This record gives sequence, C-alpha cells and structure tokens, in this order.
Amino acid sequence: MTLVKDSPPDAPEMSPAAPVAERRRGRRENLVGYLFMSPWIAGFLLLTAGPMAASLYFAFTDYNLFSSPKWIGFDNFTTMFDDPRWQKSVEVTAKYVVIGTPLKLLLALGVALLLAQSRRGQGFYRAAFYAPSLIGASVSVGFVWRALFSDDAAVDRVQSFLGLHTGGWVGDPNWVLYSLVALTVWQFGAPMVIFLAGLKQVPKELYEAAEVDGAGPLRRFWSITLPMISPVLFFNVLLETIHSFQIFGSAYVVSNTTCGPADATLVYTCYLYQKGFKESQMGFASAMAWMLLLAVALVTAVLFWSQKRWVHYEEDAR
Repeated sequence: MTLVKDSPPDAPEMSPAAPVAERRRGRRENLVGYLFMSPWIAGFLLLTAGPMAASLYFAFTDYNLFSSPKWIGFDNFTTMFDDPRWQKSVEVTAKYVVIGTPLKLLLALGVALLLAQSRRGQGFYRAAFYAPSLIGASVSVGFVWRALFSDDAAVDRVQSFLGLHTGGWVGDPNWVLYSLVALTVWQFGAPMVIFLAGLKQVPKELYEAAEVDGAGPLRRFWSITLPMISPVLFFNVLLETIHSFQIFGSAYVVSNTTCGPADATLVYTCYLYQKGFKESQMGFASAMAWMLLLAVALVTAVLFWSQKRWVHYEEDAR
C-alpha cells in the first residue's frame, strides 16, 4: 500500500493590480492625515519657525523696522555685553528667578501637603488656591497689585501698623522687585495641583511601615515623600524656572511701563521690549532674544544633568 501525501492547496494568486490599490489607499490615508495636520503645520511655519528664522537673521543685522536690514555680523552681541543696562537686566532677572521660583514651589508644596489630607470642603479649597493661577497674569491684576503696594495703600498701612515704616514698595527701588516676587508666589496654584497629583501616587503602605518603625512626620517627609515625588518636583522646578525667565507683563504693568524706578524692575524681556519697540533697534532685540533662548537652554541642560543625583524614578529602584 502506498500513502499519497496530500499537497497543500495552492495559495490564491494575488492580482497584479492589488499592490497598486494598496499604495493608492495608503496615499489617500496619508493625504487625509496631512489635511487634518495642515492647520498646525501652517501655524508652526508661519507663527513659530518663520519668525524664529527671521529673528536669527536680524540678530546679525542693523535693523530698525523702517529700513532694510544691514549685515553687521556679531556687533549686536559685542555691544550687548558692553551695555550696562543689559547687564542690569540680567542681574534683575537672575535675582527674580533665584528668589521667586523656590518660594513659589515651597508654598505650592506646603499647601499641597495640607490638601492631600481628607477634610471637609477640600474641593472648594483646591479651587480657591488654584484661582490666582488663572488670573494672575492678566493686566488688571497688575494694576491691582500696583495699587496694593503703592504709598499709603493696603500693604503700606499694614506695615505701618506693625511698626515697619518702609513706605510703598512700588516707588522704592530696594523693594519693588519683591512686589513682583510676591505676585508670582501668589500664583502657586498650578504647581500645587501637580504636587497634589504626585502626592496621591505615594503608596500609603510606606507611611504605615514607617510609623511602625517609629519614624516621625519630618522623617517620613524626608525619606518617603520627597523621594517619591522627586519626578514631580523636577518637573515643577523645570517649568517654573523657564516661566520665571520669561516674566514681562507683571513687571511692565507694576512699574507703570517704565521698568523702574531706577531700573529696579528692568527684567530681561522688559529691556528687550524697550530696545525693539520703543527704540526700534530690532536687530539688537533679536540678538537679546537669542541670548535668552541660549540661557534658558543652558539652565535646562544643567537641571537635566543634576536630576541624576536627586530624582528617583520607579525603574531605577528595580
């Protein structure tokens, strides 16, 4: 007896037109995708990439908005470094970032720790603390802040009641910058919400085990809370630092468009605005803008480098 092995059925032959149809269908799908992306692509090219390329070119030219730009190479940058007011703007901005950002994050973390505990009316408190972040950047709040810190205004009267006769902060070069710091600290709602989300992710079992071992509140905060929310802390530090470098509206409004008194609120973007739009030195202003971009990029790179030392991710613990 001989066994006959059945041969597998022949695979259906593909029509020569099938690959062509597949390619056409793929092109149509890609076309539809690009069609939906076209508003974003157009906005990026016209409102972001295009102006950035133009400003990079203007940074190496003498351009005053009323005549054709004239190529001058690195003259804008060398002039910038020798400009005392530019140096003052760097000093004021650095002081604002170094003082305002840590205070804002400390207050945000402290309030987040309080709101992380279950209590009555928790939703109301969260909304109330977050509200200043929604309205703090408006021009109207800047006018209100200026009124609060003027001579014989609310802050001045409270200080006088406490025996501190310093006068209004807005008119004092030694104090006006701290009114801007107070304004940014008041807008702690956004980082607070992010901190609160991070605190909700910390396992309660860790705190229970620490309490069994006799760890107190400070020890639990230092050994459990901070390491567990360190990625969130890093995100907030990075975001708020970049945001602080870009301060303009509050300084411009509180100083009554003068960035003073005595250049005390001459933050970097305020001086950039003065050079570009008041003095029509758009080439110089473009060079300033690119220096700010490089400075922010450098600070961001340093923060990313430093995170290896103090930021703990879950995959690192495995």
